[in-house]
Amino acid sequence: MARIRADPQRKRPRGSACAVTAVQYGAGRTVSTSGLVEGVDAAAVRARRSSVSWAIALAGCAAAACSVAMAHLSDHVPAPHLQSTLINWITLSYILSGVVAWWRRPQSRFGPLLIAAGFVNFLTTLSWVSVDLPYTFGQALDLLPPVLFLHVFLAFPTGRLQGRFERRLVATAYLTAIGLELTRMLLGGFGPHNLLEVTSRPDAAAVALRVQLIAISAFALTGIGVLALRRRGAARPVRPFPALIVESFALVLVMIAVLLMSVVLALPGFATIQRVTFVVVGIAPVVFLIGLLRARLARSTVGELLVELRADPGPADLRDALARALRDPSLALAYWLPQFGSYADLRGWPVELPGRASGRATTLIDRDGAHVAALVHHPSLDDEPELLEAVGAAAGIALENGRLHSELRARLEELTESRVRVIEAGQKERQRLERDLHDGAQQRLVALSLELGRLEERLRDDPEAIMRLGEARREIATSLEELRDIARGIHPAVVSAHGLPVALESLAARAPVPLCLTVALEGRLPERVEVAAYYVVCESLSNVGKHAHATSASVEVAGEDWRLVVEVVDDGVGGADTDRGSGLRGLADRVEALGGRLQVWSPQGGGTRVRAEIPCAP
Repeated sequence: MARIRADPQRKRPRGSACAVTAVQYGAGRTVSTSGLVEGVDAAAVRARRSSVSWAIALAGCAAAACSVAMAHLSDHVPAPHLQSTLINWITLSYILSGVVAWWRRPQSRFGPLLIAAGFVNFLTTLSWVSVDLPYTFGQALDLLPPVLFLHVFLAFPTGRLQGRFERRLVATAYLTAIGLELTRMLLGGFGPHNLLEVTSRPDAAAVALRVQLIAISAFALTGIGVLALRRRGAARPVRPFPALIVESFALVLVMIAVLLMSVVLALPGFATIQRVTFVVVGIAPVVFLIGLLRARLARSTVGELLVELRADPGPADLRDALARALRDPSLALAYWLPQFGSYADLRGWPVELPGRASGRATTLIDRDGAHVAALVHHPSLDDEPELLEAVGAAAGIALENGRLHSELRARLEELTESRVRVIEAGQKERQRLERDLHDGAQQRLVALSLELGRLEERLRDDPEAIMRLGEARREIATSLEELRDIARGIHPAVVSAHGLPVALESLAARAPVPLCLTVALEGRLPERVEVAAYYVVCESLSNVGKHAHATSASVEVAGEDWRLVVEVVDDGVGGADTDRGSGLRGLADRVEALGGRLQVWSPQGGGTRVRAEIPCAP
């Protein structure tokens, strides 16, 4: 995970000569790169690095010149001019590419690894001389370059091997290349200049050579598999040019395996295979170098990004603009929401930043010392911190706008969830009250009515008492009916017990005007949806009876595309005021809390139409 500052006006930390921006990588690694280069110390570091880079480049050129001289002075190098040219093609391509990579990315190990591969390749040419010590040293390193190339390719782009398997694979390859080569030299067969020869057993040395070549070929093919799995395991499409670099690395490993196995199998045309392999091996760092230069040229896309940002793109278009500037179609944005203490996407939904194991990398963008957003991108962009920093700085204000948009959506989401929780809590409380009324007051009234009935049987001879007891029972019956109406208003138990169609039929039976009821539903819906629909119909019919002066009404309930549609229409006087009417406003709150919508049409003299749409996806 990397962190950069999006504020182009950086403040210098107190007590330091230059501002330092922390670039944090996954797995807990932290490296520091200079953010705003100023002061004597920064200039001295740059001058020292420039001197070292030139020294390494000149040393590489000197090594190439030595190889040419040794090849032409040797008495056992066939076609010395061509052989030295091919070797130097590999040596210089790796050393010079490594110097450029180290200059551009001093915090990465990949550049020094390339340089090491180039110089080791040169050291193998010491076996061309006829002096004992250089010959012995060069011969001991003869098959080390293929393993170093494997190490380089698997360590792309950070210079670090990923995982225990890759480290064990490369370590075993090094032991095989050096250990078996030393074993062969101990067994003899290399001529008079081999200082390590202790016995002369050419057959055993030949067997060791075959084992060595087969093993290194197997390691190369395994490296191809690792690169393929790494690319296939990427969560999103890989950036085009890094993918081309990886493909060139895989091609080199294929050619190395073919070359080594041609020796084991004694295939014809070995010299041609060797020359083609050397050419391909030298192309890989050149492809990488082109990628570096292309990355530098890509910084010009920041200018294009600035032009796009001047048009004030919406938050949804900002991601596409940043993806084009970074040349990463898999780019994703996550915005930091301080009040929630987490990252969220543009819709306000929480986002977990991926770790290194997911095959993604993260760059945190700060503005004025505060978190703004995070770019989730392909890991190869970690090798281009200047591009990331420039894009982050250019898009700072737009990202802040996007963060505010995401925060607003998150707050709306939280408000919606809060409304749902409030309504559900109220619904549970209403359900409890309805149950208490049913099991408490209603049952006591029923028991009292039965007791008065039994008392009436005993007082048959007292007409006045019987009359008063009858009046009392009628009052109890009226009170019981009113209590049932209250209980139904608090919570429609019939909905929970029998479903929405039965509950609507009971409402239609008590409707204040002639009612046409149409219900087209298949099966039960979530209870909160059914309860909300019931209240829409109940409240609308209550308004028809109280205010509409209607002669008829209709209710239609149907399921359409994972939503429940409820319509109540009357032919009354219209003019319903949805702003001052607390009943309709309460219905709207209940429906909207479920993600739905309530609409009311009530022109003067034209009746009233209430339509509710409630999501009911499973």
